[in-house]
Amino acid sequence: MRRPLVRLLRLTGPFRWSMVMAVVLGAATVGSGIALMATSALLISRAALRPSIADLSLLVVGVRFFGIARGILRYLERYVSHDVGLRLLAQLRVWFFEIAEPLAPARLISHKSGDLLTRAVADIETLKDLYVRMVAPPAVALIIAVAVGLYLWRFDPWLAVVWLGFFLAAGVAVPVIARLASRRPGAALIATRSDLQAHLVDSLQGMAEVVAYGQTRRRSEEVRATAGSLAAAQRRMAWIGGLQSALGSLVTNGAVLAVLVLAIPRVETGRLEGVHLAMLVLLAAAAFEAVVPLGPALQALEGVLAAARRLFALADTRPAVSDPLSPLPLRPTADGGGLEVRNLRFTYADGEPPALRGVSFSLPPGRRVAVVGPSGAGKSTLVNLLLRFWDYTEGEILLHGVDLRRYAQEDVRRIFSVIPQQAYLFSGTVRENILLAKPEATEEEVEAAARKAQLQAFVQSSPLGYDSWVGEGGLRLSGGERQRLALARVLLRDAPIVILDEPTANLDPLTERALLDEFWEALAGRSILLITHRLVGLDAMDEILVLRSGRVIERGRHDTLVAAGGWYARMKQLQDRHTASTPVP
Repeated sequence: MRRPLVRLLRLTGPFRWSMVMAVVLGAATVGSGIALMATSALLISRAALRPSIADLSLLVVGVRFFGIARGILRYLERYVSHDVGLRLLAQLRVWFFEIAEPLAPARLISHKSGDLLTRAVADIETLKDLYVRMVAPPAVALIIAVAVGLYLWRFDPWLAVVWLGFFLAAGVAVPVIARLASRRPGAALIATRSDLQAHLVDSLQGMAEVVAYGQTRRRSEEVRATAGSLAAAQRRMAWIGGLQSALGSLVTNGAVLAVLVLAIPRVETGRLEGVHLAMLVLLAAAAFEAVVPLGPALQALEGVLAAARRLFALADTRPAVSDPLSPLPLRPTADGGGLEVRNLRFTYADGEPPALRGVSFSLPPGRRVAVVGPSGAGKSTLVNLLLRFWDYTEGEILLHGVDLRRYAQEDVRRIFSVIPQQAYLFSGTVRENILLAKPEATEEEVEAAARKAQLQAFVQSSPLGYDSWVGEGGLRLSGGERQRLALARVLLRDAPIVILDEPTANLDPLTERALLDEFWEALAGRSILLITHRLVGLDAMDEILVLRSGRVIERGRHDTLVAAGGWYARMKQLQDRHTASTPVP
């Protein structure tokens, strides 16, 4: 992986002129503070000699000017620099989504959801320090070093050389010491924070299971141990920060003392006017304001680099599927030969047995095909290949007579609508969740889709109607209502091919049969691919494929397969017995 700091700085390109403006304002702010101290010291020194008011008027005006200017410039500098930081933060969040989206789901399944959340939120939040703490302060310090060094040189070269030595010690040596000391605890802080967040997300998502199995105490101890490690890393970083601050103060006081030691003999010998002594001392001390941010900046650098490495590790991950260089156009309304799968073979990783072996079927417009089989037979793998989440190893998937891989992924997915086993519902309203399929849809289109999906009864039973809150993950809805809402999405999208992936797996037999009947009625005229291990409602299918260990072992219509007495017939008989023994609610 290329150097993360260089890559981060490249991301700031769109804001370079705002960054330059912030640096100029920052240097002007610090310069005003230095000028205020120097002018005040010179005013007091000259006033001690009791000159006329006219002789002091310029210095009085200077003190007022620099005092007012410092406040105004500080406000402008903070405004511009934080505007840059926040806009950079917004860009990084969009950038993260853009790099993560092509990796889903194939390349993200190895990451914990809590770890991804940490990268998307905490790691990117850490990067907001990139400009505010790591780009602008060194530039401001360099400008101040040159300006103050040249000013001191006018009075005495040795004053400039000695002061610059202390300035470099405070601005370079002390921060480098802090940087080296914070390298390991800074990296540990990022890693431990990620572990803690991942553990908390897992614990909260699985809270019901944790309580049911009596593991509350154990999970609490695990969280406490991880939180303790995080606190230890934070204490270490705080100790290093305190040490850096103390060393910085020591160097600043040393610079003041050195300037005094050099300047006093020069005043005694007449090489330096006495009224300039206090001014030079206060100027030398005030200039160290420019290096104060450098220590914390370098101390935080390891955390920023660790966060950047984690983000760029994800960015450098190669997607499992990529678009062709010149994709063919694909329109959902185009007429053609529908979908055809020929001798499909797929293996997830080298050395593993194939998940699919020689699977073939066709799905012309308006046809209904079911793929059934036990868990692990390869049914979900087939769906992932159709949606181009993975690319098949051998064989072909033809859409309108053209290999699927010659189209852009986004275009392919517009052809399909999917009702999964657990349709994900966002924490929002019924309307917002339906509009996921077609954000620009009108109110009439939303209501028509909901009505056709038999969702009207639920909507009308709520006083808020379509503005009813579904809860996080749709917790306020029953299983049937969740699937009807998913059906409403499909109907609103109006894609020509619908994939039903175990749509009734968690429903009772009566609800299952009723929901399937609603599906067939609502989806009349669409091409339907039903993926299921439940042999219910399959008499409505034009063809049924029985998949086992990645192979098609039987195929035909429902009646034909039952009469054949094979695997399908045996499983149908077992499921019918189970359904008959299940009490009717």
